[in-house]
Amino acid sequence: MKGYTKPFLAIVFVLLADQIFKIWIKLNMSLGQEFNIIGNRAIIHFTENNGMAFGMEFGGEAGKLALTLFRIVAVLGIGYGVIYLIKKKYHRGLILNVALIFAGALGNIIDSTFYGLLFSESTFFAPAKFLPAAGGYANIFYGRVVDMFYFPLLQGNFPTWFPIWGGEDFIFFRPVFNVADAAISIGVICILLYQKRYFKEEKLEEFQPHSEIIEE
Repeated sequence: MKGYTKPFLAIVFVLLADQIFKIWIKLNMSLGQEFNIIGNRAIIHFTENNGMAFGMEFGGEAGKLALTLFRIVAVLGIGYGVIYLIKKKYHRGLILNVALIFAGALGNIIDSTFYGLLFSESTFFAPAKFLPAAGGYANIFYGRVVDMFYFPLLQGNFPTWFPIWGGEDFIFFRPVFNVADAAISIGVICILLYQKRYFKEEKLEEFQPHSEIIEE
């Protein structure tokens, strides 16, 4: 089990944090309800989406089903990747970041696969109920992903001379997201930033046999 402990704990932590936040939001807040954490710069805002990370959409019921099934296949592949990286003794940082991506993907799959069965419809007037007598708001694979973190750090207007968006309002950071989205983003960004370090050892191993031949 050596090498599995930290990735496993990271996956469990992300999944628990993600689902605890989502379930609490779902059962205690009406759709669109929000409250400020740090002024107007850090807000809990309850919204749901049918699509990808950060509220992006993938149209229609067929698109929704295709996206959910694709997510399931993808998360199985990522899970296999985590095990492969551990067995091949890749850089621990790489393993941990792929584990974060796996946990984030799995967290959103839980929503889109099961939340429609487990909860009643969230409305702008009342929170949802868990295991309602009348049944959930959607069939399996058709649940909506719960988002809640909103950080509009910068707000203002584009100058009138700015191309395309001149004179329009802008907000940074506009998307509403969840713990799972954050885990995926952190994992991907860290892999991009530290890829040279993560894959340096593997490159050295590739050239090692050639150097031995030259020495002989």
